Amino acid sequence: MAKRSSPPPIVRFGIVDRAVAAFSPEVALRRLYARSAIDRMRGYEAASKGRGTAGWRANGNSADQEIALAGPVLRDRMRDLVRNNPMAAQAVQVLVNNIVGYGIRPRAATGDRELNQRIDALWRRWERDCDEHGHTNFQGILALAVRQMIEGGEVFAIARPTTRRRGGLVPLRIELREADHLDASRIDNGATGNRIEQGIEFDRKGRRVAYWMFPDHPGGPSTVFARRFESERIPAERVAHLFERQRVQSRGVPWGAPAMRHIRDLDDWQNAELVRKKTEACLVGIVFGAEDSEQGIAPAVEDADGNRIEQFEPGLIAYARNGKDIKFNQPSATSGIGEWLRAQQHLISSGFRVPYALMTGDMSQANFSSTRAGLNEFRRMIEQVQWQTVIPMFCERIWDWFVEYARIEGLLPIDGEFIAEWGTPRFESVNPLQDAQADLLEVRAGFSTIPQQIARRGYDPDEILEEAAEFNAKMDGHGLVFDADPRKVTKAGLVQTTDPNAAPAREAETE
Repeated sequence: MAKRSSPPPIVRFGIVDRAVAAFSPEVALRRLYARSAIDRMRGYEAASKGRGTAGWRANGNSADQEIALAGPVLRDRMRDLVRNNPMAAQAVQVLVNNIVGYGIRPRAATGDRELNQRIDALWRRWERDCDEHGHTNFQGILALAVRQMIEGGEVFAIARPTTRRRGGLVPLRIELREADHLDASRIDNGATGNRIEQGIEFDRKGRRVAYWMFPDHPGGPSTVFARRFESERIPAERVAHLFERQRVQSRGVPWGAPAMRHIRDLDDWQNAELVRKKTEACLVGIVFGAEDSEQGIAPAVEDADGNRIEQFEPGLIAYARNGKDIKFNQPSATSGIGEWLRAQQHLISSGFRVPYALMTGDMSQANFSSTRAGLNEFRRMIEQVQWQTVIPMFCERIWDWFVEYARIEGLLPIDGEFIAEWGTPRFESVNPLQDAQADLLEVRAGFSTIPQQIARRGYDPDEILEEAAEFNAKMDGHGLVFDADPRKVTKAGLVQTTDPNAAPAREAETE
């Protein structure tokens, strides 16, 4: 017989409800609806109350409220872990390597080939000297920004126009600021105008109009009296705010937040286990005697020279007073440490969203199929972050600034739309031969084009085409035929021919 479901519970009016209903029926009705909703919610076991969920505390705060309370502590603790914990440092580095790699590069896509070449050349000259602090290029700024997003939860890029003319270069530089620069204490409920929450100013429609930031880092090395603690207002048009949105939120949190407790507990366990092993290894044995207890004198532990022992050291043999018998210390062996340690590291890698093998370097539990399947899912996550977070929130904002200041300088036309196509770094292939064959089959079947395959590898199709044409012309000029030239040599290494009356293909004389 099919199991009959129990009918929903009947919510009845109590004494208090009847008393409330006598004065305000609407309030009593709302109380009844609320109690009915609670009873129906208890149909979910995760929402039930009992001993199994007694310690489960959850609140209904907004994401911004949670970040306002926990954000500074999470940033400080995450930075401490990255400085001192090898797994946290490696996890952050793996994420930066895969999201940014050697760079995310733009290509102008205006539809005018000559204009595209002009814009691309202008960008290449500008990106070499776009760092406000003069340390790196655009790709270095991007890598640092992504690192700060992962480690600190968020980062700010500020457009800094330059007043000095630089010989045809775009008069713009980029300054990066950490999340600590934002004046989170500046709050305004918007009664007289714009609303300010955690240092971010919003208009009445909820759009960002400005950021309130400290000019100096609050934790900088300068003295307290030398720092500028009065925040300044920076228009939102000059700020690119990079963070990952996991809820409807205005600020970000460190990516490793779910794994921070596990990392800390694992560190504490490793330290305790190390101290225990060192303590066991210090004491080799103790020489005992029966006369001590008979004389009523507490036994004193001394070394071979008669000095009282108050601290153990490796290889120590201690002597009790009038000792005549020796008992050796037997360090205990702990089983299952490797399995337990591996399980904890799996939890930490999951919290960072990094494959276990990439974070720990341990490939003992992996094979070709599992590695490839794990990397496929990891790459989907990386592509999502690249195309939904990094490129629209950071790269495209800086491209718009670049175009704006190029127009101001007269380096680009005032009218027209100058959009960019972004190329992300390619992923290293686990099986290069199979992947190359699959790409070739996709192109031959019409599922993709050669420019798309070139762009997936992080290169500019136009540049590749021009370089290939130039090199082919040089080969033809020198009368050279290489085995890698598909115009004249087949895949099997035979000479190509377009004359139907020509002799059969023969083996090429390759240089």
